[in-house]
Amino acid sequence: MDGTLSKNDLSHVVEADRAHVWHHLIQHKPFETNDPRIIVEGKGMRVWDQKGKEHLDAVSGGVWTVNVGYGRESIAKAVYDQLLKLNYFAGSAGSIPGALFSEKLISKMPGMTRVYYTNSGSEANEKAFKMVRQIAHKRYGGQKHKILYRDRDYHGTTIGCLSAGGQDERNAQYGPFTPGFVRVPHCLEYRASEQGAPTENYGEWAADQIEQVILREGPDTVGALCLEPVTAGGGVITPPQGYWDRVQEICRKYDILLHIDEVVCGVGRTGKWFGYQQYGVQPDMVTMAKGVASGYAAIACLVTTEDVFSMFKDNADDPMNYFRDISTFGGCTAGPAAALENMRIIEDEGLLDNTTAMGEYMLDQLHALADKHAVIGNVRGKGLFLGAELVEDRETRKPMAEKRVQKVVADCMQQGIIIGATNRSLPGYNNTLCFSPALIATKDDIDQIIASVDEALGREFA
Repeated sequence: MDGTLSKNDLSHVVEADRAHVWHHLIQHKPFETNDPRIIVEGKGMRVWDQKGKEHLDAVSGGVWTVNVGYGRESIAKAVYDQLLKLNYFAGSAGSIPGALFSEKLISKMPGMTRVYYTNSGSEANEKAFKMVRQIAHKRYGGQKHKILYRDRDYHGTTIGCLSAGGQDERNAQYGPFTPGFVRVPHCLEYRASEQGAPTENYGEWAADQIEQVILREGPDTVGALCLEPVTAGGGVITPPQGYWDRVQEICRKYDILLHIDEVVCGVGRTGKWFGYQQYGVQPDMVTMAKGVASGYAAIACLVTTEDVFSMFKDNADDPMNYFRDISTFGGCTAGPAAALENMRIIEDEGLLDNTTAMGEYMLDQLHALADKHAVIGNVRGKGLFLGAELVEDRETRKPMAEKRVQKVVADCMQQGIIIGATNRSLPGYNNTLCFSPALIATKDDIDQIIASVDEALGREFA
């Protein structure tokens, strides 16, 4: 870390933060006696705090965002140059980076044609929900308005997105929620016995549970199904074999729009540009955010097929027949400028291939840890998006207590390795360690992460 700020300057920053910043997802009472952590600088896979301590970041910015790593001068320059030329204009008009990035993005998404810009994943999902509702009114007299979502999936922080949130502890104390959102069961095969599922063909069985909900609600009332390709904060749940084929079949059977939330998985995280492309699915709507510009600028996108887009222009004489929505900061030009350079880096540096190779390597190393530590009940993941579920007993699969899981996370932090874990989200099931290192990760980086977890597990569960 360079010494741009003196110790006195940094002390002032810490006190200003303590006095005025309301941090995300944090109880602030401890800050009355302990300093808040300030991240001062990042380079590649590493960040430094206000004390100068170096950390290897195995969660890409804490929330699965910095896909191409820290300190990318070319992205910063692309943003700088664009801001000098034109920083903003409302999304009712176009911009050069907005047009060029949409073209580039669509080239990676066969079957999709239109990009709607917003400024966050939550907002992108809200836009999709609004489109479903407007289509219901335009085409179905308002009846086909229900949106199905999955247990353990997460789609954002707004009241509308929490209404579609499958993580009850995240939703707690924020109700009542928006009507018309209906939950379907999760597809975690490791927990299949708790669902009363058969021992064979679990993927098809899990998808069939969605059809049962559709039949219960009435197919003529269901407008869309919203799913993550790989469940993220709900435990890094990779879909079982046969699941996505059956889901696609069900959506087509009942004329239900398939909305895939790629906010976490999108733009390389699983080893393909988008997670759904791992499973041969053709969605109607795709939302994305975090990795689109690797956190160098705020940008999110809702991408649709031409069929969805056409529903909003098929009667130009009707003054209500367009998507009557705006995202103020969806008109910022820094986002698509950063996203264009972010995508160039991924292409030119072969980061999709690296993600696949390093993901397989890390998965193997996690399995080796499971052979050593009986508290690891299940290892799963795709690309550089991996999870290790901790249990008290492998036979019963009783989830490890959340406090003990968090001690492992804290131990790794003390060692200078930042990992994640499900926390305060799933009652009784906040027991999965989560890993999402940047797509630039090397074997040496992964070895350091694994060694840290090994030490932490050995200390906590000796």
